Amino acid sequence: MPYQHLLTSSQGEIGIITLNRPERRNALSLELMLELIRCLDELGADTGIRAVILAANGKVFCSGHDLGEMVGRTVNEYRRIFDVCTELMAKIQSIPQPVIAQVQGVATAAGCQLVATCDLAVASDQAGFATPGVKIGLFCTTPMVALSRAVGRKRALEMLLTGKVVDAATAADWGLVNRVVPAGELESATRELAVKIAEASSFTVALGKQAYYAQIDLDQPKAYAYAKEVMTLNSLAQDAQEGISAFLEKRTACWTGK
Repeated sequence: MPYQHLLTSSQGEIGIITLNRPERRNALSLELMLELIRCLDELGADTGIRAVILAANGKVFCSGHDLGEMVGRTVNEYRRIFDVCTELMAKIQSIPQPVIAQVQGVATAAGCQLVATCDLAVASDQAGFATPGVKIGLFCTTPMVALSRAVGRKRALEMLLTGKVVDAATAADWGLVNRVVPAGELESATRELAVKIAEASSFTVALGKQAYYAQIDLDQPKAYAYAKEVMTLNSLAQDAQEGISAFLEKRTACWTGK
């Protein structure tokens, strides 16, 4: 099925998803979120794709939930919206390929959550980030989950309680994005990061991404117990044996994805 609110393309081993609802500030309507989930599922199953870039058309990266869908609904309709949003965020972190947000403009509310949820993020120096729900009587509670894990308690609460816009440089300092580049360099810088990731074994990257999210909220003894088992099994993989041998023999590794 074609997408109504997304554009998709690929550049070699890099999959690119572009939010294409600029007239609505790329707001996350229910339909758009469902399309994103379907698209991520398809890319996640594509073994030829090693990394995914999430970009957006227009001046705004994503303004959050579509407020036109947030008035006069039943409790079950509201639950449906937030269930799908939660499913979308989980999908980003569960597909095997790293997902990199390419943030060209403002990302607010669930749009800020989208950036915080992506595995990595590169921002234009013209980007900004905010969770302004408190200003309209709807606290950004679900964005809070991803935001607080990215920037920590005090910084997250400052954003959540004031709704103020954080500029790109501050977002990088706080850990919400990896780096900030001039607007004209955003696409090339994001692609450069994606290509660097694609050089590694797809098996190893997928295993590492899964392990990262599995251990991040465990206490340290449990995290180490889990991590040592993963690393033991990783050591037996063909790509690990090939990579170690290639390093010792001073040659380029030949990955099999196994």
